[in-house]
Amino acid sequence: MLGKEDWMTIKTQVEQGVYLKDIAAELDVHPKTVRRALDRGGPPSGKRPKARKSKLDPYKGHINKRLEDKVRNAVVIFREIQEMGYTGEITILREYMKPRRPARVSRRTVRYETAPGVQLQNDWGEVRRPVGGQLTKICFNTNTLGFSRRFHFWCTPSMDAENTYEGVVRAFEHFGGVTQETLVDNQKSMVIEHRIGDRVRFNERFLDLGFHYGFTPRACKPRRARTKGKDERMVGYIKHHFFVRYQEFESFAHLNQLAEKWLAEEADRRFHGTVKEVVIERFTRELPYLSPLPPVRFDTSYRETRFAHWDGYIDVRGNRYSVPHDVAGSMVVVHIGLDGILKVCDADDRLVAEHLLRSARDGWVTVDAHHAPLWQDLFQVERRDLAVYEEVSRCN
Repeated sequence: MLGKEDWMTIKTQVEQGVYLKDIAAELDVHPKTVRRALDRGGPPSGKRPKARKSKLDPYKGHINKRLEDKVRNAVVIFREIQEMGYTGEITILREYMKPRRPARVSRRTVRYETAPGVQLQNDWGEVRRPVGGQLTKICFNTNTLGFSRRFHFWCTPSMDAENTYEGVVRAFEHFGGVTQETLVDNQKSMVIEHRIGDRVRFNERFLDLGFHYGFTPRACKPRRARTKGKDERMVGYIKHHFFVRYQEFESFAHLNQLAEKWLAEEADRRFHGTVKEVVIERFTRELPYLSPLPPVRFDTSYRETRFAHWDGYIDVRGNRYSVPHDVAGSMVVVHIGLDGILKVCDADDRLVAEHLLRSARDGWVTVDAHHAPLWQDLFQVERRDLAVYEEVSRCN
């Protein structure tokens, strides 16, 4: 069954004029499967079937360890796992080892230049600086255009998936358009695993991000991050320029304001030694090749489920927030934005409540309108006819 990454490959290669039979050969499927994917007009729904178990599975930990020790001889490893109980053939072992063998080639790298609008390179950097008077870990997400070398970076306390996607989205918004592909490192927020034959299994939400903005995900080969060298150099450039010029920050909002100012006044106006051109001037030639931004922004918020208690509250990050009485006793979906806004949706994905996140020290967050019907039900007094009490008096 084709996955989302396979659909991205099909879409990109069809646009480049590659024959269906050649695409099918690369994906190891029948050409009719590729044709059905094109007729469907989008990535397939559903999950991939579970991979078949291999006789090699119990021994992969040992094999990986030997490969890390630079043991490349399949026969040697084959004999070792035979003594451990392996009963399969050496061909299975060789197929597993082939994409995982450490490269024997020189570390010299040929510079690879991309055409305008083709590639965005994404990476993370980290420094420690005072923020709000306290020494803080600052993570910065860097995105560099392959042709013009114009880049954008965004600072945040965490390198998790949601902040990674937010960094990419902010970069596209900063540039005013989207590249054909985005080249990333191998962090789990982007890449789940590399498969045999240079095929990559990407994180589902990263594929959703790519599908939403229309770019093709690309991943560096393991232990070959220098293929993303343009962005690697930008990480060092930011550390040794921006974070040397600016040493302290009032908040992350203040930090990012200074970053935008520095990008416009210094980074965009620098003369690039490789391309021999001012970056912002070179970018004016790349801008027409960028695809337009979609009308709706991708939702990068954290998404979690919560049980709405019968008292009309949900528990989120150590505090309690009110929800309307009609969702009490049911499961709801919470969206926690990177801007600190909490949105609560019901089972039909309708927004039912919105709050500003607060610490537990600030107390529970309550909207009176949420619980008004509950109080009405509580204080409603049953009314009886006086004849009932007269009947009771006669009986006594």
